[in-house]
Amino acid sequence: MSLLALIPLSLGMGAVGLGAFFWALRHDQFDDLEGAAWRVIPPDEDWDEPLRPKE
Repeated sequence: MSLLALIPLSLGMGAVGLGAFFWALRHDQFDDLEGAAWRVIPPDEDWDEPLRPKE
């Protein structure tokens, strides 16, 4: 593959990435950035105590 073929290939891959970014913006993928992080933490844990291994 010659070097001249890599230029349009890299421009095309960049256009696909940019298109995916704009699609994600349009479909509200970045609205709630902290919600998914807090959903994995169970609400009934007592976080004031140090973590100890369960026996």
